[in-house]
Amino acid sequence: MSSLDRKHKGGSAGETALLALLVTALIGVPAALYGLNTFGHQLAPRPEGLPADFWARALGTFTGDLPWRSTEIYLLTAAGVLLLALFALFLARSISKGNKAVKHDRAAARMASLRDVGPFTEKQVRAKAARFGVNTPGVMIGRMVRGGNTLYASWEDTLLHIWGTRTGKTTTQAAPSIIEAPGPVIATSNKRDLSDLTRDIRAEEGEVWVFDPQGVATEEPTWWWNPLTYVTDSERAAEMANNFALGSRAVGAKGGDAYFDTAGKDLLAGLLLAAAVGKQPIERVHTWLSRPTNDEAVRLLDEAGWIKEADSVGGVIATPDKQREGVYGTARQMASCLKNEKIAAWVNPTGPGDRRPQFVPEDFVRGKNTLYALSKEGAGTAGPLVTSLTVATATAAEEYAVTQRGGRLAVPMVCVLDEAANVCRWGNLPDLYSHYGSRGIVVSTFLQSWSQGVDVWGESGMKKLFSTANVFTYGGNVKEEQFLKMLSDLIGQYRYTAVSTSRQKGGSSTNRQDSTDDILSVADLAALPKGRAVMLGSGARAVLLRTVPISDRPYADKVAASEAAHNSPRPIPAGLTGAPISAAAGVGNRWSTMVKE
Repeated sequence: MSSLDRKHKGGSAGETALLALLVTALIGVPAALYGLNTFGHQLAPRPEGLPADFWARALGTFTGDLPWRSTEIYLLTAAGVLLLALFALFLARSISKGNKAVKHDRAAARMASLRDVGPFTEKQVRAKAARFGVNTPGVMIGRMVRGGNTLYASWEDTLLHIWGTRTGKTTTQAAPSIIEAPGPVIATSNKRDLSDLTRDIRAEEGEVWVFDPQGVATEEPTWWWNPLTYVTDSERAAEMANNFALGSRAVGAKGGDAYFDTAGKDLLAGLLLAAAVGKQPIERVHTWLSRPTNDEAVRLLDEAGWIKEADSVGGVIATPDKQREGVYGTARQMASCLKNEKIAAWVNPTGPGDRRPQFVPEDFVRGKNTLYALSKEGAGTAGPLVTSLTVATATAAEEYAVTQRGGRLAVPMVCVLDEAANVCRWGNLPDLYSHYGSRGIVVSTFLQSWSQGVDVWGESGMKKLFSTANVFTYGGNVKEEQFLKMLSDLIGQYRYTAVSTSRQKGGSSTNRQDSTDDILSVADLAALPKGRAVMLGSGARAVLLRTVPISDRPYADKVAASEAAHNSPRPIPAGLTGAPISAAAGVGNRWSTMVKE
């Protein structure tokens, strides 16, 4: 017997049935006869009247003091027919309910009550939002199975979600949080569904930008963004190089030789800084990496006053050939996305006459705008650029927040990092989680498993991300025993009384023993059905939720229209062919400002 079966029986089924039978025999039957005789007397009064005593009136039909009449027989027949009809209706509804019943819902009674999750109820999150001047309460997570109350993450919370495939995370969590966000939104993904479902609704109140260098959503580069505008110093150059290193590796890869891995990141950081200070396009970095003896980057760093960085790059160039090629080869692999010609038009102007708008993160975060950053995994991935774009935009929001009252954004920004382990491997994310919440930057990271997070941030980094997230949700379809055991332990245990009966020739004896069991075992969590999620909130017990899909939200029709519109073929915008763009001579100083006619 599974824990879900046992934990909610509350004792012996035989004892319960016997108790119900005794109550019916001792109270129910006499009460029914009392009512039958009383109502019959009202319809056709008995000449001798009715006794006032309850038991005399109830049992008179058996003692002969109140003989059966046709009136009582008709009433009894009518009552029997009505009871049979009600029983048939109950049976039909029970069968229907049984088909839809979710076995896991039985665990809800042992999990958090409404009081336990008070900080996440609509009343409290709405009060908190009002203090920040925001009308919407927060990010809806779902409705409690126990009681039906809706729970939210507030605009000070950060979220982590682990949902396996085909569990409804897009339609119940990611897409609704984008649509309902009161301010700017960044959304990353390796599929087009998020943008298709939400972009038209978001476009009603702000600009929509879709970064799609690999054609995930078949978007044309109608705008461009210069990644090097983020590289203002050596620290940011090192951060971007680290994100390039993480994003360029195969899933689960731990890196190569420790020396070459570190030296390669340092070299890449130096070249990124050189391209930034020298007003060069970012693809020039790959050119330098392909020509290990080219010292143009050293000269640019020297001229800009970055002497130590120039010495570092020059030192690598001066090393023996074999050692130099090892460092350059490692860095070249990290920056491999820069040789993808399809990407060039998204990160470079097409020439002196390019009239496309340039994406400026500092402007973006000041309105209710939306940025979708899309990429695929595998060879030629644009993941490092997706991560860099996300980091640059989030950093612009953080800097803007510092200038506002209380050091937080007046209107919160939502970052939906869908498929984070595949297309947005943000190395510093665990360290920033708690900080971003205090700035009004609500980060919502989606993973398909715990091990995905470990592949990116390591075991300690994943634990830090899990611990600092104010709201964690698990949506099912994960089969990692260690993770599920940890989650089961956090959900907790309950006490129950185990009853056993032994029969012997001289009679029988009943033994009762107090025991404990998991509220949701590893097997229960592995089999969590679609439409249910477990939520762990800061300072609150675990709670079982019903998820709320887009189809059950007020804007369902708009979502359907948006999806239909963007799933149909679209013509290529006039004047844009998506042809590869090269860094033409004479435009080397045009990568830091808006291109104007």
